[in-house]
Amino acid sequence: MESTVIAMKSRGRGRQPGTRGGGPDPIDIHVGKRIKLRRTLLHISQEQLAGDIGVTFQQVQKYESGHNRVSASRLFDISRVLDCPISYFFEDIGPDTTGERATPTSRGTDGVAEDAASFDNDPMQRTETLELVRAYWRLSNADLRQNVLELLTNISKRE
Repeated sequence: MESTVIAMKSRGRGRQPGTRGGGPDPIDIHVGKRIKLRRTLLHISQEQLAGDIGVTFQQVQKYESGHNRVSASRLFDISRVLDCPISYFFEDIGPDTTGERATPTSRGTDGVAEDAASFDNDPMQRTETLELVRAYWRLSNADLRQNVLELLTNISKRE
């Protein structure tokens, strides 16, 4: 019996790969922050999101803090409610987040990396684009919006 308990502990129960000192996994924290960012940009409360995906608002809090890992099916539901691709939640993950993780080797994904890279390079999928559009539409004066558009158009032509 005791050897069974020891074997279960050594198979990964408890600390998850990529965690530091037994805390939340850095990738889970990143995904949670992206959920919170998207939710707040859309002015959706934790209670509203929780109701739409069938969990409590406390569970949404745990997802957003990274303390609870979001399952694939739940992340799918969240992406549908927040109207964004699942890849949105993994944008901007850098070496500071993944630096301590072992990178699995590729098993013949010819062409997949190029497709993912082209999607990541699409400026329409970036958070920055969403923030810019939201700020633009917060301008109540139509003339001011037109001036901002002309300014950005002129600046981009000079680049």
